[in-house]
Amino acid sequence: MPQVPRPPQLLPDATSEVTERANRSWWDSDAENYHREHGEFLGVGRDGGDFVWCPERVREADVHLLGEVAGRDILEVGCGSAPCARWLAAQGARVVGMDLSRRMLGIGVAAMARDEQRVPLVQATAEALPFADDSFDAACSAFGAVPFVADSAGVMAEVARVLRPGGRWVFAVNHPMRWMFPDDPGPDGLTVTIPYFNRTPYTEIDDAGQVTYAEHHRTIGDRVREIRSAGLILDDIIEPEWPDDFDRVWGQWSPLRGSYFPGTAIFSCTKPVR
Repeated sequence: MPQVPRPPQLLPDATSEVTERANRSWWDSDAENYHREHGEFLGVGRDGGDFVWCPERVREADVHLLGEVAGRDILEVGCGSAPCARWLAAQGARVVGMDLSRRMLGIGVAAMARDEQRVPLVQATAEALPFADDSFDAACSAFGAVPFVADSAGVMAEVARVLRPGGRWVFAVNHPMRWMFPDDPGPDGLTVTIPYFNRTPYTEIDDAGQVTYAEHHRTIGDRVREIRSAGLILDDIIEPEWPDDFDRVWGQWSPLRGSYFPGTAIFSCTKPVR
C-alpha cells in the first residue's frame, strides 16, 4: 500500500511558542481596529450576537452546519469577541467560548451585557484546550485559531479529545488556494505569486527582529490528514460561492476575486461513536 503523507513538520522560525506569543499580542493590540472594520458585519453589537461563518455571508441560522443546538454543550474555539457563541446561547445551547486574546474576550464580555444569556469565556490556546475529555456535544470555529497556531494537527486532536462520541466539529478557514495570491481585492489579487505547496508561514517582524504575527498554511490534503489523524470523520468540505447581490469588500475578499475562486473552506467533521 502507498504511504499516506504526514502533516508538515513545524518550522523552527514559527514554533508554537513563537506563534502563540506573537498572535496573542497582535490580537490584543488590534482588537479595537478589527471591530471598527468588521464588528457590525459579525453582529458583535447585536443583542444575542450573530453567527456568520465567513465573509461570503454564510449564517448558521440558514445552513445549520452544527445541527440542532438547543440543549447541547458547545465549544467555540477561537471565539474572538464571541458573537457566534452568544448567538448559540440565544438558541438554547450551553456554550463556552475560548480565545487566545484577553482584549478580544474583554470586548465580548462588554457586548453580552444586554444579552439574556451569558457565555463563559476562557483565555487559552487551542493547542491545549483546558477541558476534560468528552465535555462537548459540538465544537466550532469561524476563522478562529486554526490558521493562527503552528500545530493545527494538535488542535484537531484536542477537539477530538473534548468532543463526545457522535459530536460534530465544524471550522472555517481561508480557502487553502488563497495562499497563492496576494492579499489584494483588486486585479493584482488574481495573479499567483506563491506556490500552493509552500508551507512557510506568513510572519510579520518588528524592528527588533521579533515575530509579531504568524499565520500558517495547510493544503486541502493536509487538513484532511489532520482530521483523519485525530480520529475524526470528514463529512463535507463546503466552499461558499460569492453572493450575487453582495458588493462588500473585506480585506482580500471581494466580488471580483469571489467570482473566480473560493475564499473560504468550511470543514464539517464527526467524532465516531464507539
